Amino acid sequence: MPARCWRPRRPAALLLQLLLAVALCLPGLAAASVTPVTPPVTPPATGTITETARDTPASTAAGAAPRIGVLTMQPGSVFFERFGHDAIVVVDPASGQATSYNFGYFDPSEPDFLARFVRGEMLYHLVALPAGQDLAQYRDAGRGVDVQWLDLAPEQARALAAALAERARPENSRYRYDYFTANCATQVRDALDDALGGALKSQLSGRSRGNTYRSEAVRLARPAPWMWLGFDLGLVPYADRALSRWEEAFVPMRLADGLREARNSAGRPLVLSEEQLLPHRIAPEPAEAARHWWPWALAGLVLAAAALAARRRPRLLAGFALPLWLLAGLAGLLLAYLWGFTAHQAGWANRNLFLLNPLCLLLLPGAVALLRRRVPGGVFRVVLWLVAALAVLGWILQWLSQQPQYNLPWIGLLLPLHAALAIALGRGRAPRVDR
Repeated sequence: MPARCWRPRRPAALLLQLLLAVALCLPGLAAASVTPVTPPVTPPATGTITETARDTPASTAAGAAPRIGVLTMQPGSVFFERFGHDAIVVVDPASGQATSYNFGYFDPSEPDFLARFVRGEMLYHLVALPAGQDLAQYRDAGRGVDVQWLDLAPEQARALAAALAERARPENSRYRYDYFTANCATQVRDALDDALGGALKSQLSGRSRGNTYRSEAVRLARPAPWMWLGFDLGLVPYADRALSRWEEAFVPMRLADGLREARNSAGRPLVLSEEQLLPHRIAPEPAEAARHWWPWALAGLVLAAAALAARRRPRLLAGFALPLWLLAGLAGLLLAYLWGFTAHQAGWANRNLFLLNPLCLLLLPGAVALLRRRVPGGVFRVVLWLVAALAVLGWILQWLSQQPQYNLPWIGLLLPLHAALAIALGRGRAPRVDR
């Protein structure tokens, strides 16, 4: 998965992805820059996958079905690797050939690639490649890889292998990518569910651990501050409802957890055996941790108190407020663009627009005037109070909404600041310009 699913190959493509990621700060980032491979190009595999598959009981029977396994790759240290990754491996019991079916590729040479990326209309590919080749990059990066061998009925295993081979053909390989609902992990999950006749979804849909799209995204992005910041500011109430075990399987490691608890058609555990193929040699997956809003509110109150204490020094306040208003206004424009002009559902109707208000850009001329020892016009005070009033309205709506957005930390940080600046600089009489 968002990689999770991402497999950069060319430095120029990686640079483009990084710049776009910083610009968007939201899901839908590029995953891979390779040309799709015609399946099933699978020369004889060597190594742990083949050896482990041959150790399973079904692989020794006459006319055995293909062995099916799920590869789970641990998170990496680069931003596009933070969410881990997964793939389905199919081993031919007769030849020992191991094919990895990987849903994490895209082709940056496609027409309108950049425009689709920005609009959230990315097309990803399923690619079939030798399992050893697929694992090599994870070995080089120090990322751990585990395989879960599945106990499927022979006809289910054959049907799944055939469906994957057919879907990996270039004319069938593309799918519309969505960060939460159609990524590399959900594609693996859905393929397994189809093979099981819907049994996997029925087992995982009725249970929940209380995780949300936001909590998972922020947790896994935590080692990269700019990345979790983008997720936390950019995600909307849609990302704050409790997920079922089925839905939280958009994270590869959560899917592996769900498979451990699932049963096959005969009522036996779906996972027949589990093996570590590669050790994890870098920082582990971030652990779950409670998020508290009060430290942010405390910081907001301290900054607001400092702003009120400096109300007789409007130039000093303007020097502080100008970058704040600039960043808030630009962030608000980005949030508004994601809502109105893209397919990023996770960015629609973002209530952080009450705090990161594009109207803040209208305050910049007034801040410049104060820095130049001039008195801002009357519009400056009107907009200043309007920004503060909208921030208060956002707080009120937070408590009235049936589906609140978890942005209390940002309310606690920014609402006191907007209110304090309105009180300090938006009084009826013109502020005294310090000399």
